[in-house]
Amino acid sequence: MSVILPVIAALFWLLLLYYSVLCVAGLAFRSKTAPSPPLDEYPSVAILIAAYNEEKVLAQTLDAMARLKYDGPLTVYVLNDSSSDATGDIADYYASMFPHIRHVKVPPGTPKGKGRVLNYGLTLAREQYIAVYDADNQPEPDALRLLIEAAVQTPGAAGAVGYVKTLNAEKNGLTRMIALEFAVFQLLMQCGRWYLFGLGTLTGTNLVVKREAIVAAGGWDSSALAEDADLSISLAALGGKLPIVPQARSWEQEPQTFAVWLRQRTRWMQGNLQLIGKMFEQPAWRERHVVLHAVHILSIYIVFAAVLFISDAWFLLGVLGIVHTSYTVPLLLLWFEAWLIYVIQLLSAEVADDMASPVNLAVSFIMYVTYSQLWLFLLVRAAVLEYKRRRVNVEPVWDKTLRF
Repeated sequence: MSVILPVIAALFWLLLLYYSVLCVAGLAFRSKTAPSPPLDEYPSVAILIAAYNEEKVLAQTLDAMARLKYDGPLTVYVLNDSSSDATGDIADYYASMFPHIRHVKVPPGTPKGKGRVLNYGLTLAREQYIAVYDADNQPEPDALRLLIEAAVQTPGAAGAVGYVKTLNAEKNGLTRMIALEFAVFQLLMQCGRWYLFGLGTLTGTNLVVKREAIVAAGGWDSSALAEDADLSISLAALGGKLPIVPQARSWEQEPQTFAVWLRQRTRWMQGNLQLIGKMFEQPAWRERHVVLHAVHILSIYIVFAAVLFISDAWFLLGVLGIVHTSYTVPLLLLWFEAWLIYVIQLLSAEVADDMASPVNLAVSFIMYVTYSQLWLFLLVRAAVLEYKRRRVNVEPVWDKTLRF
């Protein structure tokens, strides 16, 4: 045990150091990076919006689509996946008002989920670039233009990825924590990975990819629960880069209750576990640069939760007197410094993203011992579900996020 504890502490510190380096690099990238210059000619773009029972949010999303400022050919495809509410009526209304918005009824099929719907949209769209927005997203008017400018002018780019902001961040404590999580792990660390390693990851929404690159990658994996991360690695295997564009912002609704959050994040976690399986099963994904890309994607979801679980278990065994060690003080110091570094990362993101406030400051101080600990439960829950799914060899169940 006296050997195991220092190893655990070293692994935990290496992870914290890695995250800290990414945050510092992300801050540096944001402070000195300006948007790409305008293009002489803008390529054609198809926006794909997968929609299933989205009557609560679709009108606001299509309002935002109508306000996009883009100087090239643009078509918005609302891909209605057999909705049973007013989603189709809303799509019909906007299609009648705006000639570039089209309502597409997706034929029923399996497996259920966003990947299959996007693949159907890909068969219809012939534009040079494919943009993806979730049905609850409200991109800022210049978001698409900024993404295309970066995708076209970055050497070797297969597309570009923007920033997703939380529309309902001030609704309650949970939404505040989600907003801060996104500010750190989605934006700062994404910027840091791009700045240091030239690696970007699709975030599921507010993104553009060359149509030919998606086709070359085989489209979206219809059975993948994390279809965005899956496509990111497929594009990386082909040598495609995904630059991060923090100025291209889109606003989306996040879960407002723990039950909805748990179902959504379990799906995300299970999707990342599927990716780990693919890395071992598919020879093309074992190449060095692809594995490195996958490690960066999975470190937030898997490695952090695993190391945190081991640390919590060790600390609990010590408190209960089951395990005795002379490393008590260093262990407590490790926990305090880990908490402090986590808080500093949150505060840095708040300042960089104009989110600093007394309430967010207070939330930052408690997130490590509350919100972050929930990832342990997510990992166990997702691992059990993925094990059961593989054992009976069935398609994963796509759990749609409830809107408010």
